[in-house]
Formats: sequence, structure tokens, C-alpha cells
Amino acid sequence: MALKIMKKQIRIIPRLDVKNNTVIKGIHLEGLRVVGVPSDLAKKYYLAGADELLYMDAVASLYERNSLQDIIRRTAEEVFIPLTVGGGIRTLEDIKNILRAGADKVAINTAAIKRPEFIKEASQRFGSQCIVGSIEAKKMGESKWEAYVDTGRQSTGVDALEWAQRLVDLGAGELLITSIDCEGTKKGLDIELIKKIGDCVPIPVIACGGIGTSQHIVDLLKAADVSAVACASILHYGIAAIPSLKKDIAQTYKGAVRTSYEKEHCYY
Repeated sequence: MALKIMKKQIRIIPRLDVKNNTVIKGIHLEGLRVVGVPSDLAKKYYLAGADELLYMDAVASLYERNSLQDIIRRTAEEVFIPLTVGGGIRTLEDIKNILRAGADKVAINTAAIKRPEFIKEASQRFGSQCIVGSIEAKKMGESKWEAYVDTGRQSTGVDALEWAQRLVDLGAGELLITSIDCEGTKKGLDIELIKKIGDCVPIPVIACGGIGTSQHIVDLLKAADVSAVACASILHYGIAAIPSLKKDIAQTYKGAVRTSYEKEHCYY
């Protein structure tokens, strides 16, 4: 497994959950508190060496709208790394508008669960490289997780591992896996969940939820096949900075940290 990981370049992706034009953070996707201004944090993390940025509208699915276009447009004028945007994306028109605002990819969760064919239509229209299947998973028993929607508020009865494989079949080009149980706790990732999904899908996997130290990332890389980690609390609260995370990872896996990015073309 170590040799497999060493050939990869692990992306460090700050995650910015946005509500009412502020970046917020909670625990288990609840109990949200304001931690900063989107444009300020985006520029800070970009200058610190982030490989990509992930914007999530924290209440978009609940209110059936996405309100991040202006934030994305302003960010794209100053930040020159890939931007992924999620939350409330329900139509092909929504995707077109987000991409035109400056995003490179969209993350889709609730709308995909409600109508899986949406992922197929989106990947055919814009290219699989633009479509990220977002899974918010909650552990329901031994080696069993359920996919949730509406920012972790609503259960679906859908098995998360089976859903990950179906998202691949539908045309998603990447998966974002967020553990509801670990999210915001800073106690470590759900390595078992991420490993099981990484082992059964042929596309890149972004791991999210629970990172509180660089060792948590290293532990994940030792066990699971992932392409990136999405970080929030560890960065927002100043526990660690992006350069120190990359240094600690690189000391364990020489060449594992991504240092450059070649932008892929999205068709819209």
C-alpha cells in the first residue's frame, strides 16, 4: 500500500461551508458558528499553498437554492486554483451558472439521491471531470453506512457504499466522502469508510470529516487509497497551516504532496 500511495500527489483542499455570506463550522454538520469571511479565507489558503478550494452552501438544499455565485465570482478573480462548489445544485442550468461564475467542478448530493439520472445528464453535458458525487455518510452498524442529504439532516435508507459505486456508473468523475460521525470533531477520519469506498471505485476520492492533526492524514494515507483530503477546523482554528500539513505528509510519503496543478477543461 505504501508504494501505491507514494506514486500519488495528495491534494490539500480547504473546505469553506458558507451560510449568509460567512464561513461557518460545526460538529456533525450542526451547531454552526461563524469562523470568517469567504473571500478572506479563500485568499489566505490560496497563498498558503492550497491545491484546491471547496465551497459548500450549508443551507442551500434546505431552501432549494444556491447563493454562492457572487462569492465564487469574486474568489475566481483572486484565487487561481480549482474551485469546487456544492449545495443546492438541482438543475443543469444551476451547474452552467456555477461554472460560468468561475467554478471548475460542482459537488452534488441531495439532487442526485432524489433523481440519480441527474448525475448522468450532468456528466454527459459538462464532462465527468466537472461532476463530484458528494456522499454524507453516517454509520448505522458494523461496516455499514447510510447516505444522508440536506447537509446531514435527512436519512435516505441508501447504502453509502452501494451509492458510491452507482455514482461512478452514472458518470461522476470524483467522490467527496464526508463522515457525519467524525465531521467537526477533530478526532480523526472514518478510515474504514473511506478505505472501503476507495477500494471499490476507480475514480479519485476526497476524504472529509474529522481531521484535527497532520497525523490523522498520515494514518489515512497508510490505510486507504485517496487522492485528496478536505480540511476545515484544523485550518479555520489555526491548529495547523497548509505548509506544515504538507511537510508532515511528505516526511512520511516522499512525493505524495501535490505541488502544482494543470487545469482541466470543462465544457459549458
